[in-house]
Amino acid sequence: MSPRELDEDDVRVRPGRGSRPRTRIRPEHEDASGAVVVTVDRGRYRLRVDDGRFVSAVRARELGRRAVVVGDRVAVVGDLSGGADALGRVVRIEPRTSVLRRTPDDNDPVERAVVANAEVLVVVTALADPVPRPRLIDRCLVAAYDGGLEPLLCLTKNDLAAPDELLSLYEPLGVAAVVTGPSSGLDELAARLAGRISVLFGQSGVGKSTLVNQLVPDAFRAVGDVSGVGKGRHTSSSAIAFELPGGGTVIDTPGVRSFGLGAVTPVRVLAAFGLDVVVEECPPGCDHLAGTPGCALDSADASPARLDSMRRLLVALSADD
Repeated sequence: MSPRELDEDDVRVRPGRGSRPRTRIRPEHEDASGAVVVTVDRGRYRLRVDDGRFVSAVRARELGRRAVVVGDRVAVVGDLSGGADALGRVVRIEPRTSVLRRTPDDNDPVERAVVANAEVLVVVTALADPVPRPRLIDRCLVAAYDGGLEPLLCLTKNDLAAPDELLSLYEPLGVAAVVTGPSSGLDELAARLAGRISVLFGQSGVGKSTLVNQLVPDAFRAVGDVSGVGKGRHTSSSAIAFELPGGGTVIDTPGVRSFGLGAVTPVRVLAAFGLDVVVEECPPGCDHLAGTPGCALDSADASPARLDSMRRLLVALSADD
């Protein structure tokens, strides 16, 4: 082939991705509607708009990787008609008042938000079948104190075992408790949750979904039996928020078998009890546990029983639940 001169037809120019220049200025979405995330399912969000409508939505690109969780207050735009094919976009997550977090395990420092803006963490524990796991309860309490939630201990199945031992274990911490059974305790629990945003949390098989069905008669949450080895079956596969008949919201969550606290530090736990200033007087490297020489907690203004209970929570940070 004989050589020839190149002309403009020989130059290939890769087309750009768009005709408009990119900008970092994002729209303010001043016309966005306010809503609350009711449930999350594989990247789709079910929202309750402030006017009472329920709509489906996806996350807008400008949110990046920030997680949207049940309980979040959000701003949503797009098709909010609520029709079968209607789809909105979550464009903003409002500041959270509290966050219930957990990590996959204690060696993972990356926290995952489970529920946002809840006021009460209801730690649901069966008195028997499955057997209570105090270490798991301790870890749930740590997460509540760390996340800004008020803990409430709900002991179910009082027809199978007495609650006295567990109640005495958490009384020094001042944790409120409700004991429920087939025909008792529900009215007291409903009264404590009325007008508030609460989240039910606990291991599988303890009766969370049963409680939700009793508190919200039209919830129709699936209920399963406990397996033959004493471990509950997961009957709830996702967190979902329900409106209580007397006002307020209750959030049911899937059952858990562990609760990672990889990102929680002892100081964050002690701060919930107002003792973070006290431990500033501790020697370097102090673990704040009983018997540690020079620990300032020993001179703190707290009863011995309460101090022992708080230290038990610190042990829960490093102990397998």
